[in-house]
Amino acid sequence: MTDYRFLRACRREPVDVTPVWIMRQAGRYLPEYQKIRGKNSFLTMCKRPELAAEVTIQPIERLGVDAAILFSDILIPVEAMGVPLEFHEGKGPILGKEIRGQADVDALAVPDPADKVPFVMEAIRILRKAFEGKVPLIGFSGLPFTLASYIVEGGTSRNFIKLKTLMYQAPDVFRALMGKIAKTVVAYLNAQIEAGAQAIQVFDTWAGILTPRDYETYALPYTREVVGSLRRDGVPVIHYANDCAMLLPAIRTLPVDVIAVDWRIPLDRAAAEVGQNVALQGNMDPTMLFLPPGQIEECVRDVLRRGQSAASHIFNLGHGILPPTNPEHAVAMVEAVHRLGRKG
Repeated sequence: MTDYRFLRACRREPVDVTPVWIMRQAGRYLPEYQKIRGKNSFLTMCKRPELAAEVTIQPIERLGVDAAILFSDILIPVEAMGVPLEFHEGKGPILGKEIRGQADVDALAVPDPADKVPFVMEAIRILRKAFEGKVPLIGFSGLPFTLASYIVEGGTSRNFIKLKTLMYQAPDVFRALMGKIAKTVVAYLNAQIEAGAQAIQVFDTWAGILTPRDYETYALPYTREVVGSLRRDGVPVIHYANDCAMLLPAIRTLPVDVIAVDWRIPLDRAAAEVGQNVALQGNMDPTMLFLPPGQIEECVRDVLRRGQSAASHIFNLGHGILPPTNPEHAVAMVEAVHRLGRKG
């Protein structure tokens, strides 16, 4: 069995060089992705295993990164719960289910992944064969709080008024919704692990809208339930929360292997917050890829220097790569990480 440097870093074991991959590395910044996207809707690409596999493979060949992440969307299991889902260009996801009371929560299913999202598992199986001996494959899901935000708000939001109104004024309904989502995420991720995912990343994109106290009350218990219920069998778990600086004291209590952080907190400060019993992932600002390649190298050098404070470091951006990014700038970043990163 190949001993991949990415998985070694997740386990806080010595590596020959700092591993690197990029969130949203299979995406709109790549012309080869755009070519496929021009002929297929986004959801079609998610639901046709051969297309999902093809775009997952593209950045491995183009960038030389150390891990692949399955091409999919965090809302795939939400649609399987019975929430109508559409994607509109320029508007993002539109979800068609209102949560006004307990009856609305009761109407949601806890879907069987094998029955409702078999295309995800088939894509994983295709990719494991394609990547054998090359790079490991990361599966993923959104965490309950972030998925609840999309369901309750009906899409993305600037102020999350509907979600926070439900939290504060109907806490029993909110808890019931979160519990049902947590069960869905557990089943979904366990199915990915069974299909062959070699690492799992869980995303709490909207956790940063909460105060630390609200995070510990309304989000953390359900994240803990998800992570604690995974049949991991040695599969490392990476936790990512956007705008996480004030939440790290709570996040570090989770039984995860890697904590991924956004660019708003320097890695050495993050390392001081989370301690030496967990690896760190991150955290270059995605907009730094708009700099000339020589300056990108200086940004990489700074992140790597700060990452030396962590027990182990996996280089990544602090959020997903942005669509206008020049792919050659991403290549320059990856090459700089491999040239300058830690050894041993």
